[in-house]
Amino acid sequence: MALGPLALLPYPFDATFMERALVAGLVVGVFAPIIGTFLVQKRMALIGDGIGHLAFAGVGAGLLVGVWPLWGALVLAVGGAIAVERMRARRKASGDLALAWIFYTGIALGVVLVGLAGSLNANLFSYLFGQVLLVTGSELALIVPLGIVVTVVVLVLRRPLLAVVTDEDWARVAGLPVDLLNMMLAVLTAVAIVTAMRVVGILLVAALMVLPVASGQLLARSFRGTMAWSVGIGIASVVGGLAISRLWGFAPGGTIVLLASAVFAVVALTTSRRPDRAIRAIGLRVDEPAPQHGSGHDSDVSGAPVLGDSQSD
Repeated sequence: MALGPLALLPYPFDATFMERALVAGLVVGVFAPIIGTFLVQKRMALIGDGIGHLAFAGVGAGLLVGVWPLWGALVLAVGGAIAVERMRARRKASGDLALAWIFYTGIALGVVLVGLAGSLNANLFSYLFGQVLLVTGSELALIVPLGIVVTVVVLVLRRPLLAVVTDEDWARVAGLPVDLLNMMLAVLTAVAIVTAMRVVGILLVAALMVLPVASGQLLARSFRGTMAWSVGIGIASVVGGLAISRLWGFAPGGTIVLLASAVFAVVALTTSRRPDRAIRAIGLRVDEPAPQHGSGHDSDVSGAPVLGDSQSD
């Protein structure tokens, strides 16, 4: 059955499975770059990979106990995100070590659980690499509400979240609930990863959180502009990837990510910004310190510093 107004879409989106894929993909194309903008600013661009590996263990747990794998992935991904954030906040491990712990534990536990469940088959690959063309109505009923919740919460809390990811020490002095906001960002990231799992897969979901943001940072002159560009590139990558996958039979998840990667390559090679901007765009290095309160820069929540928001796009 066609999905309402989507029935009017032309080829290659004229089939019901393509309509479902388009809805799921557009939801992910919006919220993944939005939350990724904060992760890149926080220099935690790889957390998506780490939590994704733990979500794989959740899929194995779901297969083993006979529940819907997405529920198992959601429980373990959220639990792992909370654990990583608590370890980081209490200085029990650096961010890199905490992520490494999640990487190795998640993939090892996933292999063991999937093996015990006897589910090493083709269905497992749809979770690893995504298969948006096979999204069912019940999965769409989960993806859309979760995507809306993630998007709304992040947008409502964008100002305090930006203050925290820019300068935690300043945010504490300003009286913001830094620990709570960091925990919320980690949980929202976990939810976003599980929600996007069927679209681009556990192994590629982090790319859709980072690559559009990398391009957005090169094209924009403000945090708000970066987010807008990132969402636009995310949506374009999804629509283009789905169209190409139907026209030429390519794997949709990989095609979506390759388009996002191609956009970043083109932008990085043609932008007039200085070369090291491309490195900083993917969150690997930030040379300039965040502007401090009272330094003359524009501020956001409670005077919190905002990177570039005083500049126009």
